[in-house]
Amino acid sequence: MVIPGRIQTVTGSVAVEALGLILPHEHLFTDLRGPLASDYARADPEAVARVMEPYLAAAHAVGVTALVECSTVGVGRNLAVLQYLAGITPIHFVAPTGVYRQAFTPLSLQELSAQALAEMWVRDLTEGIEGTEVRAGFIKIAMSDDGPTPLEVRNLKAAALASQQTGAAVVSHTASGVVARREMEILESAGLDLACFIWAHANLDPNPAVHLEAARRGAYVEFDAVGAEWQSQSALVDCTLALIEAGYAENILLSRDAGWYDPSRPDGRPEGGIRGYTALVEEFIPALRTRGVTDDLVRLITVTNPARAFAFAGNR
Repeated sequence: MVIPGRIQTVTGSVAVEALGLILPHEHLFTDLRGPLASDYARADPEAVARVMEPYLAAAHAVGVTALVECSTVGVGRNLAVLQYLAGITPIHFVAPTGVYRQAFTPLSLQELSAQALAEMWVRDLTEGIEGTEVRAGFIKIAMSDDGPTPLEVRNLKAAALASQQTGAAVVSHTASGVVARREMEILESAGLDLACFIWAHANLDPNPAVHLEAARRGAYVEFDAVGAEWQSQSALVDCTLALIEAGYAENILLSRDAGWYDPSRPDGRPEGGIRGYTALVEEFIPALRTRGVTDDLVRLITVTNPARAFAFAGNR
């Protein structure tokens, strides 16, 4: 079983104290065509490495020690690629189990009960993914924008069961506070302590009140559009400061939601190009400091919080 106080990475279990800055929501390899595409999620790991290595080297150079890969089943999880990339960089990668939202759920998973799905995810977390010895480090799910749909409710219940049995974090792609509130109610009804829940893309709902509500309930509130051109960075700073000033700095996660290699493109570069992983260090942290955020708070949010969020068992 997973050792308490450790993060499960592609290359093994790592003590949280051995890590520094962690990016809790990024992408290395993603296939948004969905699992019905004939060559879904297939690529030569060496070709992926040639494209992605410079971005990983740049991330390591600014102090990134671990990166949480959030491309789950349905949007391109590729274990061979993650293993190969892990061999060319000192950065630790955390791989997901779980499944994406309804439109991307493979047919083979749609008819399973919550219990059967949870059992599959527990095996990924405690034994290994797809017959390998590589264990998942967290559970990644997603809600439709107007969800959760009945299938996504099933996924939430399965995630709660698997998390309760393993101590794994549940990360959910959720675009609004209304949907986040619904899924937190479902997870709590299923017995999950929301200290195990991460609301990904909370920045998509600009209302600070819903961020505060989630934090008060114990959830992690993840702002993961750091450096994104479509997201006002000053508004993102304001949202971060609002939680800090309300006393919930320990519930904040920050990331870039960047990357990624796209196997549907001849050169692997998605439309608009690959976005690197350095904006948090090079742009956003300096912006926080100009607003009075101390080094201790920066360390809490970028080192301590993600380590606590993704560590198994006795470190929550």
